[in-house]
Amino acid sequence: MLRVGSTTIAESEIELTAIRAQGPGGQNVNKVATSIQLRFDIVASSLPGPWKERLLALADQRISKDGCVLIKAQSYRSQEKNRQDALHRLELLIARVAVPPRPRRPTRPTRASRERRLLGKGKRGAAKALRGRVKGEE
Repeated sequence: MLRVGSTTIAESEIELTAIRAQGPGGQNVNKVATSIQLRFDIVASSLPGPWKERLLALADQRISKDGCVLIKAQSYRSQEKNRQDALHRLELLIARVAVPPRPRRPTRPTRASRERRLLGKGKRGAAKALRGRVKGEE
């Protein structure tokens, strides 16, 4: 069971696979599958609807186009620590979308900023008006 806020995710929804870790590590890395690959299907999960929508809308490279979260944990030498790390990262990802984003309230420019803008426009217009043809006395 993975608890995120008030919701729990059953372990049957999370697929954990032990794989060999990449990179340096001597003989141990070639013999022991200490790295953990976590796979979580967002669409088929028991998460609330709005959470699923926000998770699928995230621009996160760990979320595939078909709606699966893939997390690879290989920071630690032991399989159990990597398993805990992968579950923790999934928990953080889901907790990020658990809180709905605050709606953006449009702001209006202040009176002083409008006056400064109009003053600047007037100055630029006056400078450009001086660049015109010189009117001679006729």
